[in-house]
Amino acid sequence: MRKVGLRLMSLLTILLLPLPLLAAESSEAAVIVADSRKFSGWQAWWANVYNESHFWFALITIVILPTTALILGRLTGWLMAHLGINLRSRELAEH
Repeated sequence: MRKVGLRLMSLLTILLLPLPLLAAESSEAAVIVADSRKFSGWQAWWANVYNESHFWFALITIVILPTTALILGRLTGWLMAHLGINLRSRELAEH
């Protein structure tokens, strides 16, 4: 009985959820922009890149995120090595 109820809820969700979305205006009327008036410096530049070209915004984001992760990972490894925590060995210190 529980499976029938879950299936019915799933079916109703699939059928009824898109109704408000279909009643909205056409997607051509929606314009998504970042409000860059309150930013300055690199934040204003970043908001302007987003407003001007979503392609360049995505490309720059794809480059920045792994680069930042690499830098932070190396920095964390260096810091832990200087604290005496050996991440290269799998030996347990306690027996």
